[in-house]
Amino acid sequence: MADLVTSNVSSLPSVTGVTTPTAKNTLDKDSFLRLLTTQLQKQDPLSPMDSNAFVAQLAQFSSVEALENMGRKLDTLALGQANANQMAVPQMIGKEILFRADKLAVTQGQPARFTVAYEDAAEKTVAIISDRTGRVVRTLQLGARAGGSASEVWDGRDEAGNPVDSGSYLLTVSAFRKDGTQVGTATSVRGVVTGVSFEGSVPQLLVGGNVVQLGEVTEIASPPPGA
Repeated sequence: MADLVTSNVSSLPSVTGVTTPTAKNTLDKDSFLRLLTTQLQKQDPLSPMDSNAFVAQLAQFSSVEALENMGRKLDTLALGQANANQMAVPQMIGKEILFRADKLAVTQGQPARFTVAYEDAAEKTVAIISDRTGRVVRTLQLGARAGGSASEVWDGRDEAGNPVDSGSYLLTVSAFRKDGTQVGTATSVRGVVTGVSFEGSVPQLLVGGNVVQLGEVTEIASPPPGA
């Protein structure tokens, strides 16, 4: 298109007494039509514009217009999809979800559940739970685990058996084979969706003290009895 515009402008004869419009950074379809019309009006009658070039320019104009129309339709479609997503997300309130995270939101006196995915079978697995200051409040000896996913439960108590305060706790899981080499792990946390935040460009789920992106959710289920 840039080559076409350059050739069109260079082929126009010089016209005096005509106010030149403010230059644009881009060539829209209206500018293209004005340029083409001016070119036809100012062409040399003894050397008219080549018909093949004229047809090629019309074809390029049609392509530009089609792309502009397609872009507008895609913008409208994306806006409609975003609105539909925002209307659907609140329906997840009250649902229990499993989402990728390394923090446990604990309510005093209640257990916290989490899931660990193992790349391989492990002979020994240890889960360390720390508070916001980094102090270890509980070490869980989970024992041997097969490869795949395993559900775990922390009773919400510290090493002395006392219920911990409500809040967010860091979860670190380490797993080892018989030869002492480490097995890769990934932790996910279960929780009930209590609300939805619309701050930012996409909706986010509120689960205890966690703000969860929709892309982090791996499972949705009905809440457990008594939740």
